[in-house]
Amino acid sequence: MSPPDDRAEEARRHAERFQRVRAAHQTEVAEDYVELIAQLIDETGEARVVDLAVWLGVTNATVNNTIQRLQRDGLVTTKPYRSIFLTDAGRDLAVQSRKRHDIVREFLMALGVDAETADIDAEGIEHHVSDDTLKAFAKYLARSSNTAGRRRS
Repeated sequence: MSPPDDRAEEARRHAERFQRVRAAHQTEVAEDYVELIAQLIDETGEARVVDLAVWLGVTNATVNNTIQRLQRDGLVTTKPYRSIFLTDAGRDLAVQSRKRHDIVREFLMALGVDAETADIDAEGIEHHVSDDTLKAFAKYLARSSNTAGRRRS
């Protein structure tokens, strides 16, 4: 059996990991929404509640409730009978979320995962991967890209 101090340290580290996962869960919905809002605005010029509901597979009421929370958090603005707009903070979060998703997706594909599965898996992983791990993924991708480029030359 480990000494009490070792056990307390192990419990502290476990609690830190648990808190990190809970924090990721709390931001996951906001990240998914702002990322989709940005995508819809880029592709169609607007993001409407009905479109978000279709793309997310939820009800209009669920989207409305989430949009109200995103407004309180300063990520979106809305006007009656108009589209949903991202604030500067919302745009920044959308760009950051898209970048995280793309790095994770590309990393999975570099490991041999097919594109569709990589996209699906990246959707969950992107919210939980640490910045250090994400940097390692990007470094690996850059290194493997350089290696592939040298082989083609």
